[in-house]
Amino acid sequence: MKKSKNYLGRNFKKERENDKISAETRSIVMSKIRSTGTKLEETFIQEINKVTTIPYVLNVREIRGKPDIVFLDKKLCVFIDSDFWHGWQYPRWNKLLKDDKWRTKIENNRRRDRLVTHFLRRKGWKVVRIWEHNINKNIETEIKKVLTNLE
Repeated sequence: MKKSKNYLGRNFKKERENDKISAETRSIVMSKIRSTGTKLEETFIQEINKVTTIPYVLNVREIRGKPDIVFLDKKLCVFIDSDFWHGWQYPRWNKLLKDDKWRTKIENNRRRDRLVTHFLRRKGWKVVRIWEHNINKNIETEIKKVLTNLE
């Protein structure tokens, strides 16, 4: 089978392999993944602090979806979505997942993301969703998206 890679170097054509670590070890590893205060968020917040003094708050539970960054005065919610957990190009790689548990988790995350975005926009919020790979590729472009919505 010929390998087909995208610009990130991921091979979406390969067949799923058996897990190289035990189920118990995998469970421990997965349980350590945080939903707030991630390195991705911290990197983005450091960069946003360099370009704006507009006040914001982090991880507001009172707003549906618990946005990562909220500019309350501008009614702007920013979500920083990891490629795996939020399913960037999910239809291309879902067959590589080990079992239906993860497939269901990611599908539910994608569905919830769509519903939250629609709900917030109906309530008058601006919503910006930023993908992990875009932050890693060109964070300045993602910062500009936020700044444009702050105007």
